Amino acid sequence: MKPMITIRPARAGDADVLPDIEQSAGLAFRAIPELAWLADGDNVSAERQRALIAEGACWVAADDQDRPVGFLSAGLEGFALHIWELDVRLDRQGSGIGSALLERAIKDARRRGLAVLTLTTFRDVAWNAPFYRKFGFRILEGAEVDERLSGLLSSEAEHGMPLDRRCAMKLDLG
Repeated sequence: MKPMITIRPARAGDADVLPDIEQSAGLAFRAIPELAWLADGDNVSAERQRALIAEGACWVAADDQDRPVGFLSAGLEGFALHIWELDVRLDRQGSGIGSALLERAIKDARRRGLAVLTLTTFRDVAWNAPFYRKFGFRILEGAEVDERLSGLLSSEAEHGMPLDRRCAMKLDLG
């Protein structure tokens, strides 16, 4: 029997465990030699997570004892909901938790009347762009990448992300 998972809005008290979930999820990058360094990279701080939670666009996947095992942190950026982070503990990956979190974010964005969801991710990592494509996201190319997303990609490159492997994606909700 699969353990019960509940998707619920994140609470301020959840912020302290989210960096650990991000760290666990990041261990999956060890399977990609040229990106293995990401497994030891910095995580989003609990303080930043608390700020995102306060904006009301963050959700956790909680186990039957209400302990978070995955989360999606997003922020409102004009008429877009921007996904900053989507992580599931390594030992819980592949069980549909990430999909359930993403579906909740899409549903919430529609409820808010937002036009799009956006994110930046790796083009060629199975649990990145190919995963989001299953939900209707598309990779933005050239002039489609607006100033906000272009700035995010540039900032990621400054922090060591290989720009040629990164992309911005968008899901139109209209």
